[in-house]
Amino acid sequence: MTPPSDFNDRMLSLGLARVSEAAAHASADLIGRGDEKAADQAAVTAMRNQLNMLDIQGTVVIGEGERDEAPMLFIGEEVGAGSGPAVDIALDPLEGTTLTAKDMPNALTVIAMAPRGSLLHAPDVYMDKLAVGPGYEKDVVSLEMSPTERVVALARAQGVAPKDIAVCILDRPRHEDMIAEVRETGAKIRLITDGDVAGVIHCAEPDFTGIDMYMGAGGAPEGVLAASALKCMGGQMWGKLLFRNDDERGRATKAGITDFDKIYTRDEMVREDVIFAATGVTDGSIVKGVRREPTFIESETILMRSKTGSVRRMVYRNPVR
Repeated sequence: MTPPSDFNDRMLSLGLARVSEAAAHASADLIGRGDEKAADQAAVTAMRNQLNMLDIQGTVVIGEGERDEAPMLFIGEEVGAGSGPAVDIALDPLEGTTLTAKDMPNALTVIAMAPRGSLLHAPDVYMDKLAVGPGYEKDVVSLEMSPTERVVALARAQGVAPKDIAVCILDRPRHEDMIAEVRETGAKIRLITDGDVAGVIHCAEPDFTGIDMYMGAGGAPEGVLAASALKCMGGQMWGKLLFRNDDERGRATKAGITDFDKIYTRDEMVREDVIFAATGVTDGSIVKGVRREPTFIESETILMRSKTGSVRRMVYRNPVR
């Protein structure tokens, strides 16, 4: 029997927000406790439980790892109540485990949902990423450009000087040369310690975040989640998988990838309409973190639909019983 393909994103979106919120509330008890694994496990368990309440036939295509590495929400796991549309699910139950454990900004729970077969099955390898917000001509910048050329091209598109461009980069030793080159242009850099899904989202709202462009290498699974957000908010993104050894190439082959040099656009990573939800665990520049009071727990979620381009910010307050 062919599974239903009616992807009613409007009806499913609120359910997806509940999934994200449940994971954030569960991990909030571990904020500042120094235990990354416990915080992640709490989010994973809550997210899985809530997903299994949705009327979907879901398959995790971006998850916690391979089946033998993750007991829950592993790649290929079937989730949902078993009725309703067949969908792909990309998730990061706690983007920023270190941020949560150390009570640092921008820890999020993140999930995206799209019709079955429409999300890139990105293996757990690095991806070279480049993203800008909406309002630019197609391919205003590219991965083939040097960091300097990207800054100059974006400044020209904005009609400003390079010093007026702000770039978000993950603070890692592998980016030392890139950081130095970008600074040579006069552009500003915002370094982030973790959470490059949030980093990419920043460039979709430059008036709000002050970030114009994201660049650098991070996890490929997070790249698909970030592309899902940009498909809803507007903006351009490119990603190229980076392989360090034959084992990583084998993972890509297992995921159905044959062209190891391909540069994926946003719409090649997310081929159809998508829903995206992210809930703050710790306070950040996108959403506020979980707030606990004696009688309630409160969180903020950003919920987006690419079909309509709608972006909602919702505050959820739940009584403490």
